[in-house]
Amino acid sequence: MTRKPDKIRREMTFDTFTDGKVLYGKKKDRLPAMGWNSWNAFGSGNTEDLTKQMAECLNKLGLNELGYEYVVLDDGCYKPERVDGKLSNEEIKFPSGFRALADHLHKAGLKFGMYNDVGTNLCAGAAVGTCGHEKEDARSYIDWDVDFLKVDNCYYPYDNATFSDPENARFVFAPNIRSIRIGSKNYSAVKDAKITGSVASAKKDGYVTGIGTFDGTGPRYSPLGLRSSELVFTVTNKQDSETTLLVEYATGKREGVGEWLQLAVNDERVYDALLPATDSESAFVLSKEITIRLKKGSNTIRLMNHRRQENTLNSYAKLLKYLKEAAPEKDILYSACEWGKTQPQNWAGKVCDSWRILNDITFRVGCNGDSGHGDWVSDYTCSVTSQYNKAVIMDRFAGLDKGWNDPDMLMIGMDGLNLTQNQTHMAMWCMMNSPLMLGLDLRRVKKGDELYNIIANRELISINQDPLGIPARRLYCSLAPKRPDSNYVRDIRRVDILAKPLTGGRFAISFINVSEEVQKGDFALSADMIRKHFKGLVDSGKRYEVLDVWTRETKSNRDGIFRVKKLKACENVTLIVTPKP
Repeated sequence: MTRKPDKIRREMTFDTFTDGKVLYGKKKDRLPAMGWNSWNAFGSGNTEDLTKQMAECLNKLGLNELGYEYVVLDDGCYKPERVDGKLSNEEIKFPSGFRALADHLHKAGLKFGMYNDVGTNLCAGAAVGTCGHEKEDARSYIDWDVDFLKVDNCYYPYDNATFSDPENARFVFAPNIRSIRIGSKNYSAVKDAKITGSVASAKKDGYVTGIGTFDGTGPRYSPLGLRSSELVFTVTNKQDSETTLLVEYATGKREGVGEWLQLAVNDERVYDALLPATDSESAFVLSKEITIRLKKGSNTIRLMNHRRQENTLNSYAKLLKYLKEAAPEKDILYSACEWGKTQPQNWAGKVCDSWRILNDITFRVGCNGDSGHGDWVSDYTCSVTSQYNKAVIMDRFAGLDKGWNDPDMLMIGMDGLNLTQNQTHMAMWCMMNSPLMLGLDLRRVKKGDELYNIIANRELISINQDPLGIPARRLYCSLAPKRPDSNYVRDIRRVDILAKPLTGGRFAISFINVSEEVQKGDFALSADMIRKHFKGLVDSGKRYEVLDVWTRETKSNRDGIFRVKKLKACENVTLIVTPKP
């Protein structure tokens, strides 16, 4: 007997995320956020008193006047469990409550930000994640007059996210597929189908594995290209007809092999559910019959699993939906902290204003007077260069109409980075239109000192906040001369040159020595090349006024070629160029 397909889940499904549409009134045309976040400075040890002190520092230092407006509480601010189903303040650390703190910050001319998680728990363990509580949590955030929400991705029950059950990968990968049977005819997954993307592969035992979306949490793979894989059959039919399809499959519960199958015939998704578990990943069985409709001529049958992206998008969208329902006019900036796991550059712009591209930039955060530690380079994500290497080729995913790639908080002022590295860290983030969220204890900063002169560099901030909202593009890379804007280069022994159009036909150039050694050479970029890459946005000139953002010296350039002959270890030279008639 033919079995009708299982009821499709009510969550939104997407064959593409590139239609430019946003969900639930997500606001466009925001520039990258600027502010201070508690995590790098204090970890879970932040308090109401410390938060007020940081707000006072922002204003006393004049950083608020430069655009640093959000004061964001990270993990550690709630009670460890819900009270009557609701979030509540940890009473020792935040005795006055969150609304009182919001009122205090608003009175100081600043904005109030908070933190949560799409999972069941926060990353530090408190059992107060938004999963299943989106409506009441949205109401709480509106009642507390929150202006910014950072939402993490730990303990997520629909994927093997951090601290989640690894077997949750069964939701986000299809089973191993050996064949499909349509009517009385068999089609081999290895011989008769095409594998799309870069995740799935055919095995010599005659099956295809890895049908799903690649985990982007770590820095190993490029963010560019098709990061999901499907198994696609092309079937010719003599006439329009209804028939049956069976799948020969074997399930697993780990990254790469799951239980969830999505099946689409032409433009119709006809199956989207868990298949019954098999005895092992090599114990292939036939599914029950699924009714499908074939048209006369060529038909495309896709076996896939996009739930890694769809589940996460739906979870972030659900909270936004209830925020908009609770207060349609309330302006809340929404920051997704899911560490690049689900390739958020593809989907997050539909609901979020920024999205993290990798796991944390540091795991050694401050506590009890310790300033925390940052690194210039690491094998994993915990360094300036790990984050930069990936973010620098992601400019195509960002913009005023989308949102912003987020390579995590600034580590300026933490131990481990020297003055030159801090300067270049700031220049990188400003050129790439990354959010500028300070992560240091601001009591360490004095007006006019080295730290202040970096985070308060007006010219750099103006590059980041330029109203055009166009991220820099890498137009030169000494280790990728042919495709500098798209080659993913993790070797730091190189020099990059970034260019960024600015309002008024101006542009910025940053010469960046990514390496920890002196680099000598003729590192140059012409105005003609910049105009070629940013057509209609950069003016020509008979001469060019060139402002060095660090020395604040202005020089005149007449040949339209901008060059640097030598860069110290980790040094940058960043210029704002104004064409003149």
